[in-house]
Amino acid sequence: MDFSATMSVQDKAKSEAQVNNLNATLKSKGIKQNALGQDDFLKILITQLSYQDPTAPMEDKEFIAQMAQFSSLEQMKNMSSEFTKLSGTLNRNSAIGMIGKNVTIASGDQTVNGRVEEVTGSEHPQVLVSGKFYDFNDIQSVR
Repeated sequence: MDFSATMSVQDKAKSEAQVNNLNATLKSKGIKQNALGQDDFLKILITQLSYQDPTAPMEDKEFIAQMAQFSSLEQMKNMSSEFTKLSGTLNRNSAIGMIGKNVTIASGDQTVNGRVEEVTGSEHPQVLVSGKFYDFNDIQSVR
């Protein structure tokens, strides 16, 4: 069934923007990291404590150092999360500043010129130009 015939141009553009925003969010979160994370650190620490020699337990200094490393790791993870939120907010604010301005957007092999009519999304904002949503990062120039 072809739903495009029953949807208005604005409804099509909004649904396309929602799909593109979801795909961009999934793409950014789907990147596999090669670094050890918080769970890995806890597993190593628990394994180390489980297999230590009961007659020669881990030194207090070593345990405190590892706990400090764990705390640092957790704080870095929290900071990274907050920087990601800040970046999304800055992107959204920049996109909102484009409303009413004429822009040139790179869309595949072609360029699109037009006025920004609307902004949607939060982490990955999209701009509505000539009835179609484009990623904010695809804007090449502003007039």
